[in-house]
Amino acid sequence: MIELSTTVVLIVITVMTSYWGFKNPSILDRWMFTPYLIKNKNQYDRFVLSGFIHKDSMHLLFNMFTFYFFGGAVEQFLLYRLGFIPGTVVFVLFYVAAIVIADVPTFLKHQNHSFYRALGASGGVAATVFASIILMPLSDICLFGIICLPGFALGILFLIYSVVQAKKGNDGVNHDAHLYGALIGIVFILIISPSSALNFINEIKSFRLF
Repeated sequence: MIELSTTVVLIVITVMTSYWGFKNPSILDRWMFTPYLIKNKNQYDRFVLSGFIHKDSMHLLFNMFTFYFFGGAVEQFLLYRLGFIPGTVVFVLFYVAAIVIADVPTFLKHQNHSFYRALGASGGVAATVFASIILMPLSDICLFGIICLPGFALGILFLIYSVVQAKKGNDGVNHDAHLYGALIGIVFILIISPSSALNFINEIKSFRLF
């Protein structure tokens, strides 16, 4: 049975708003992250709204499946560290702020490009994944249930991939949001728990491939 955590509540909200967007193109168009319209029509709410809609069911499923596992770990850490109410508030603010801040570089890059569109919770999801990696660097992350790697190793590969693909910018994916979301997650945990840096280093030192 799935526990009704804040992570689950955020997922339910995102699923509902995403499916609302699937059925209503006008909603999808209004909530889309469109830097040109944000700049010229002051529609700054798009920074937040775009994180609660998705391109299709697979896009939604991948983001929410990932967020369920990693968001839950970060949420539990914050509840333990800060207490229930402060931890819950900080977790929600962290997730929403990551969605917004991760899109700022994209906004600056495309604010004069009327053709550019983006959507999805990738910035917030990437932030929770990397916050979790800092907390538990040796926990295995499995790709499609086949290839499993320690979190820190997969994190490094993901950062390299995001940087390379962001420079290419030819696949229609907002890799900048992935990259900056990841960095936000790392910085957030180190601010909340500076000792996590030392723990991360010690765990990496103890890692043995075989």
